[in-house]
Amino acid sequence: MSASPPDTTWEALAPWQQTLASTLFATRERWPHAALIGGREGLGKRRLAMHLARSLLCETPRDDGSACGICTSCHLVQSASHPDLRLIEPVTYDEDGGAQRVDSIGVDRIRELTAFVQLSSHRRVAKVGVIVPAEVLNPAAANALLKTLEEPPPATFLLLVSHQPGRLPATIVSRCRRISVVDPRPAIAAAWLAEQGIADAHGALALAGGAPFLALSLADPQIQRGRDRLLALLARPEQFSPLAIGATLEALPKDERVPALGQVLYWLLTWATDLAAVASGGAPHFHPDRREALGDLAARVARVPLFRYYQTLLRQRTLLAHPLQPRLVAEALLFEYQSLFIPSIASAF
Repeated sequence: MSASPPDTTWEALAPWQQTLASTLFATRERWPHAALIGGREGLGKRRLAMHLARSLLCETPRDDGSACGICTSCHLVQSASHPDLRLIEPVTYDEDGGAQRVDSIGVDRIRELTAFVQLSSHRRVAKVGVIVPAEVLNPAAANALLKTLEEPPPATFLLLVSHQPGRLPATIVSRCRRISVVDPRPAIAAAWLAEQGIADAHGALALAGGAPFLALSLADPQIQRGRDRLLALLARPEQFSPLAIGATLEALPKDERVPALGQVLYWLLTWATDLAAVASGGAPHFHPDRREALGDLAARVARVPLFRYYQTLLRQRTLLAHPLQPRLVAEALLFEYQSLFIPSIASAF
């Protein structure tokens, strides 16, 4: 009797990803040189991309095209040491190997990728580059990547993961096979979250707008406390000070300010969405536990200014990957929120 194969649950695919993955694995022999895996944040696109990369690098793929999980290449991918795989993310490393997230992916990283794909494959199977998220490529990096997309070396595959594909240059998108990742059914997503130890799976899923991986991160107790504090303030627009909130943001370590601003912006976006829904006679989607507060505010807000404010939030979200002053951004957004309810502030906008 042969020995059992090693555990191959490395970043195991979630149930809703498995059907899509099976379809993609089946086309392994006809895989395009570039693919764009798009969909909103929190659906597990990075995980899917890494599984595709492992399949493309596998030396003895299964009949369905998926990775065997046993060969040398599979082990190297699982240990993040495969010489024919490059993962490009907006992260820098210090001398001690500590990672720090940066605002964008620069041209130097793409030049490194270009040099990598020109080399011969170490394992003589393929070379794979994964870029996550592709929309934070700066203009010079996008132009450098375009050259590689136009003249890809043989047996080279590029997987671009994007939360906002619309932000990518059309010239890049047109040279990629589009793979759309859609929301799973709520029951399947909630069951998976429960398996991950999330007590209120349906509540977490609501906060994430149905995106399971985002729900998993938002369930962090510290994030929940921050959400509760901010929503309590938003429920009483006359009683909070945007300057005090800005000062709190400024007091954080420098590398934590932009992520903290991202959380504030996310809660403002979801709050404004629910406010618009309730003002139109509907029910809150993201924050059903704040129905009463939203109802009180909805009776006081004008829809056109609220829509304009939502558009402002969307524009600001696209700027998170660029240099900014988190404190000033947060203060401006909160003052504008107050202006929806306080006439004296509205005159300033």
